[in-house]
This record gives sequence, structure tokens and C-alpha cells, in this order.
Amino acid sequence: MSSQQPALKLLDLIQSHRVTAAIHVAVRLGLAELLRDGPQTVGKLAEATGAEERALGRLLTALSTIGLCARASDNSYALTDVGACLDGASEQSFKAWAILEAEMLTKSWSGMLESVMTGKTAAQLLGIENSFDLMGQTPGNVAKFNAAMTDLTRAVTPEILRCYDFSGLSHLMDVGGGSGELLGAIARQNRQLRGTVFDLPRCAEAATSHLRHIGVSDRVDSVAGDFFQRIPPATDAIILKSVIHDWDDARSTSILRNCREALPGDGKLLLVERLMPESPTTTDEDRAHALSDLNMLRGPGGLERTKRQYAELLAQSGFVLAAIYPAGRFNVIEAHLR
Repeated sequence: MSSQQPALKLLDLIQSHRVTAAIHVAVRLGLAELLRDGPQTVGKLAEATGAEERALGRLLTALSTIGLCARASDNSYALTDVGACLDGASEQSFKAWAILEAEMLTKSWSGMLESVMTGKTAAQLLGIENSFDLMGQTPGNVAKFNAAMTDLTRAVTPEILRCYDFSGLSHLMDVGGGSGELLGAIARQNRQLRGTVFDLPRCAEAATSHLRHIGVSDRVDSVAGDFFQRIPPATDAIILKSVIHDWDDARSTSILRNCREALPGDGKLLLVERLMPESPTTTDEDRAHALSDLNMLRGPGGLERTKRQYAELLAQSGFVLAAIYPAGRFNVIEAHLR
């Protein structure tokens, strides 16, 4: 009789949405914050959250099987290192991303078949130009998205700072820089650096507040604008994190050409992006890239590109790919003007 292992592996993959749902409940109940200072009994946690005790115990059992908490002998639970990343106060928190995934992306992905059949994004199928315009119709979704992007940026920033030397720059502009999370961290490590966060007007207040909070507002400012229209002149370099993957080649070229116009002759362009392998394997990293690529298909309409595709895109926009610096699951792609 043949082994059941392949079928059971498939079953686990099919049911993986249940893991996302369980994590989402844990986040909404604030379990990571409640367990931050040490183990708690199910009764204490039920009292603090208002949840029904037996039902909460079943949730905690499930969370323990996926490695987010661990059960002690006295019917209490403690956070694991992985579970601690659901704490909103953690430096490596993915709390906001868990909310985005469960409350927005999971719902959007239910229509993936239609996107695969038509090649159109969820927004295009509704007759709306792009997913950001669609998201903008619901202010609460914009807030969830921005918080999740901050989570992701905060997680990858230490790798960016490790792999790339910013010390030779005097002024860096973060195009599409959102709340200033990345540029603020770069500026804190490089005291000589001045910087500008450039993004849509709706991001300006959050960026100004964050830069002031971390103590770099005397060197880093926020400028509002649209990178499809014009990018202000940049003295040294421009960095874009997770921007180009959002857009198809035509729109990406438009953004990159505006970057080229903004840079001096010896300026540098830095793209922080995933690199899709030419022949993806079953590793966790390759799977993450491929699933992110599908998310771009359903969402903004872009794609995760290979090194060759980035080189071609940059060449079409007046740049030459100069170097690639691995930064965890991301890369800093350095390009110079042709």
C-alpha cells in the first residue's frame, strides 16, 4: 500500500488558512502583550480578554502546536520567541501584518481564480485603476496597510543596515518612504546624513511624527508628492523599498525615469526588493517570493522580478545595475546612471 504522506502533506497545505485565523484571534485578544511578562493561566487570560475560558484554552492549545506559545504543567501558557513577535511593542513585531493578512489579503485572495483567468487585479476587475485607489476608499484599510508596511520595513531594516554602507552619502531621499521607518533608521546610524521622505500627502503627518519621535527631524524632513508625476531633486541617492514590485513594467519605468531626472550625474539609485529566482525551488524563501508574486498579481498589478528582469528594467529607464547586496529575504540593488 502506498504511503499516505503526500496526501497528508497536501491536506495540511489546504488547511493552512486555519493557522492565519488562529493567529489573528490571538492578535485581536492581545495574548502576546498579556504574556509579555511571563506565563499566565488560562483563567487569568480569560478574565483579561473577556473570552470564554474553555474556548480560549482550545485556542491556546492550537497556538502551542504551531509554536507561538508553550504550555506549562500548571495549565499556564508562556510565549515562545516566535509568539513574542505578535507583541505590538516588539522590535520585530508582525502584529499589524497579521491583521492585514487576515482582514484584507485573505479576503482578496478568495478571488485569485478570476485574476489568474484574466490577468487583472482585484481593483481592475471592479473597474478601478489600481489597488491603492481601491484601498483609499476605506480609510481604515489604509491605516491597516500602512501599519503592516511599517512592520515589514522594521523587520528588514537591520539587514539593510548590515549589508549596505550609507556612510559615504550626505543626503538620501526615500521615495515612497511612508512613515519614514527606513530612512529614520538609516539616519540614526549615520549621523552625518540628511534625508527626505517623499510620499503622498496622506503619509506626511505620520512621517513627520515618527521622525520627530526618534530624534532625527532636524536632519530628515517629509515632502509630499506623486512619484508618477515628479520627484524633487536629490543630491546623492534615492532609495525605494518595496515600491517597484508593486507596478508593471510601464509604470515602474515611469517611476525610475523620474528618479533618473531627480539624480545628479554621479547619483545612486537603491532598490530594496525581493529577487525572484530563475528556477524557484521548495525552500521557504523561494515559496515566500512566489506567493508574494501572486499577491502582486491580485493586488497592485506588479510582480517579483529576477535579477535579469531588474537589469532590463533599469536599462530601459537609463540606469545600469551596479551591484546587489543580499539583505535577508530582500536585497539592496544598486544602480548608477548610464
